[in-house]
Amino acid sequence: MPLTLYNTLTRRKEPFQPIDPANVRMYVCGPTVYDYAHIGNARPIIVFDVLFRLLRHIYGPEHVTYARNITDVDDKINARAARDFPDLALNDAIARVTAETTSQFHKDIAALGVLEPTVEPRATGHIDEMVALCEALVAKGHAYVAEDHVLFDVGSMPDYGRLSNRSLEEMEAGARVEVAPYKKGPMDFVLWKPSKEGEPGWPSPCGIAVKGRPGWHIECSAMSGKHLGEVFDIHGGGIDLAFPHHENEIAQSRCAHGTPVMANVWMHNGFLQVEGEKMSKSLGNFITIHELLDTKKFGASQWHGRVVRLAMLGTHYRQPIDWTADRLVQARDMLSDVASVLQGVEAEGPPHPEVIAALQDDLNTPSVISILHGLLKSARRNPASAPSVKATFAFLGLYGNESVDDLYPGREAVTVDADHVASLITARLDARKAKNWAESDRIRDELAAQGIQLKDSKNPATGEIETTWEVKR
Repeated sequence: MPLTLYNTLTRRKEPFQPIDPANVRMYVCGPTVYDYAHIGNARPIIVFDVLFRLLRHIYGPEHVTYARNITDVDDKINARAARDFPDLALNDAIARVTAETTSQFHKDIAALGVLEPTVEPRATGHIDEMVALCEALVAKGHAYVAEDHVLFDVGSMPDYGRLSNRSLEEMEAGARVEVAPYKKGPMDFVLWKPSKEGEPGWPSPCGIAVKGRPGWHIECSAMSGKHLGEVFDIHGGGIDLAFPHHENEIAQSRCAHGTPVMANVWMHNGFLQVEGEKMSKSLGNFITIHELLDTKKFGASQWHGRVVRLAMLGTHYRQPIDWTADRLVQARDMLSDVASVLQGVEAEGPPHPEVIAALQDDLNTPSVISILHGLLKSARRNPASAPSVKATFAFLGLYGNESVDDLYPGREAVTVDADHVASLITARLDARKAKNWAESDRIRDELAAQGIQLKDSKNPATGEIETTWEVKR
C-alpha cells in the first residue's frame, strides 16, 4: 500500500508523493537549548524518528534528508545564562549554557533510541541567511523597518492563516497582547530586533545602524531553506507550534521565495498531559526526559529509554496522550517479554510487512504494537521466527539487545537460581496434572515473591502445557 499521511494544511489523509524520490526532504523543529527537554518535547522527536526510519526503508537511507534544528539564540537562553553564570560575560555564559544543554539533549534522546538527523543546523550558524530573507521580504513589500526592527506585514499576504484555519479578522479580534506602536497591524511579527547592551548581536539588515538578532520564526525559514530548498516535502512538529510559529514560517518563506507552499505536507503531533492534567511547573508535574531516565521522580522508578519510546508510541501521534506511570509499566512489561525471548538472537531480514503496512497508514503505531504482540507470541512458540521478529523491533528502535535487568535501571540486579526455579516449575506442572490446584498456586506465589513471573502456553504440536519464566521484580 502507498504511504499516506495526514496533512494539516489540507486537513485530510493523502498519498505521499515526494518532490524527488531520490531526495526526500523533511524538517522538524528542534529544541531551544536553555534547559532540559521535557517529555512533551520528546513526543515529536520520537514520532518523526519513526517517520524518518520509514522513509529510509521505502526510499533508501541515502535518499532521505532529515533536518532537525537547534535554536541557540533566544531570550530564554539569555535569561538562563545571566542567572546561572553571573560572573561571566553574557556571551560567554550563553555559549556555556547552549553547549551544556545541547549535549544533555543529545544524550537524552539517544537513550530514546532516536537516530541522528541527516543535518542539525544551529540558528547562530545561519545569520547570513536570515538577514537575506529579511532584505528580500522588505524589497518585495512584505516587511518593513520600524524603530530598528524588521517586521512582517501580515496584511500583505491574502491567505495568511491557512494552516491554522484562521482568518486575519478573527486573529486580530482575538489578539490580547499589547500592540507595539510601531506596528502597522496587530498581527505583524518580528523578523529582526535590536540587541540590548551585552546581548548577542550581528550586523542588521536593511541599513539598520545598530546590531540586532533574529526573531524566532525567521530562524526555521532560513535553516530549512538552506538545507532543504525553497519547497520541500514534509514539515513536522507539535500541534502547539502550528500557530503562530509554523504559520509565520510559511508566510516568510512563501513571500520571500514567491512559492505557493513552503512544504507540501505539514504534520503535527497532539498535546501531552501528565496523569490527566496539563503539564506545568506550578502543578508540580513538569517532567523532563532526564528525570524520567535518571531519577525516580515519576512513578517512583527510573525508566529505560526504550520503555519511554514504546509508551509514547502507544497512542496515535495525532491524538492527545496522557502520560501516566501505568502506561510506562505496561511498556516495560512488554519489553521485558521481548528481552526474555529475543536477547542474544541475531536480527535477520527486513521488518515485518504488516508493521510496514500499519506505519504507511499515517504512522498507525497502536496497530503496530498490536502486531508486535502477535509476532512476539509467535517467536516464543517458534524460535525460528525470532531473528525476523528481532529485526522488526530493532527497525522501530524498540529493542537493542537489552536484558530484563537493563530495563529496570536504578535497581539492584536480581540473583536467580535457575535450577531451583526449574525444579519448582516441574513440581507445579506435576501438581496441575494431579489437579492439586492449591499446591500449584502456592508454588506460583512462591516464585512471584522472588520476582519470577510464570507464563503458561499450550504446545500446538503436543497439546502439553509448557511454562516459561522471567524476572519481573
